[in-house]
Amino acid sequence: MTQKRNKLWAAWGLILPAILIRAFTTLYPVAITLYNSLFEINGFKGGIPIFVGLGNFSRAFSDPKLITSISFTLIFTFFSILGHLVLGMILALVLNYKFRGQQLLRTIVLIPWAMPMVVAGIAARWAFNDQFGLVNDLIRRFFPNFHYDWLVNTGSARAAVILVDMWKDIPFFAILILAALQFIPGEIYEAAKIDGSGPIRTFFSVTLPNIAKTLLSQCIFFILWRITSFDLVYAMTSGGPGDSTTLLSYRIMLEAFNNLNPGYASAISVILFILMAIVAGINLTALKKVGNK
Repeated sequence: MTQKRNKLWAAWGLILPAILIRAFTTLYPVAITLYNSLFEINGFKGGIPIFVGLGNFSRAFSDPKLITSISFTLIFTFFSILGHLVLGMILALVLNYKFRGQQLLRTIVLIPWAMPMVVAGIAARWAFNDQFGLVNDLIRRFFPNFHYDWLVNTGSARAAVILVDMWKDIPFFAILILAALQFIPGEIYEAAKIDGSGPIRTFFSVTLPNIAKTLLSQCIFFILWRITSFDLVYAMTSGGPGDSTTLLSYRIMLEAFNNLNPGYASAISVILFILMAIVAGINLTALKKVGNK
């Protein structure tokens, strides 16, 4: 018994430093962010903290720029995830069929995902340029007099950001779905075929139920990833035109480093944290219900 206890203490002694370091690097930033959110810390006024309580939060919900950021973050996340689900599923089903060159195609479709997001954003900024961009060049081959500044107009700039985000990460999403598809036993499809089930009925009755848990797990990860997205907007539009493509994480950066107001930026970070917690809770509840079926 004593030997077992000594081994237990030795194990705790080995892993405790890692646990303490991990706890510090996780809890300290959260605690200091919560603390700073209660103060007005303005770098232009000398950086002296002034306690304002919940003043930063009340200011946040009346800030039109922040409301625009929240609305676009929700729009960006919704349409991005919807595109990932629909197009990622279609791509995964195509890759799941056996045909000549299948392995080559699976490798090629991963190229956009392997590209750093900042590189993709810079390339997209040039691709959507009116005079020199690839997009308008292709359109002018059919309509020679076509001119349009995609990243200067609010609607098209938002659509362009969402499309580039989907182009970048749908291949990775599809590969994860493909992995789930390959775990479905072939005997189930054979039984469905014998019962007279067509392709559409088989998809909704056999394929989708068997990969539903995987889809929800991916959605949790990708939704949280999209809510905290920063690099694409930073490289592609810098939040413009105006503030129309400013995501929450980018707004936090602007307030903290451009406006030198870390107190207000901390309050926005807390709002972002709460938003992520709500979304994660909804997804985990849905995942638990699917898992119990």
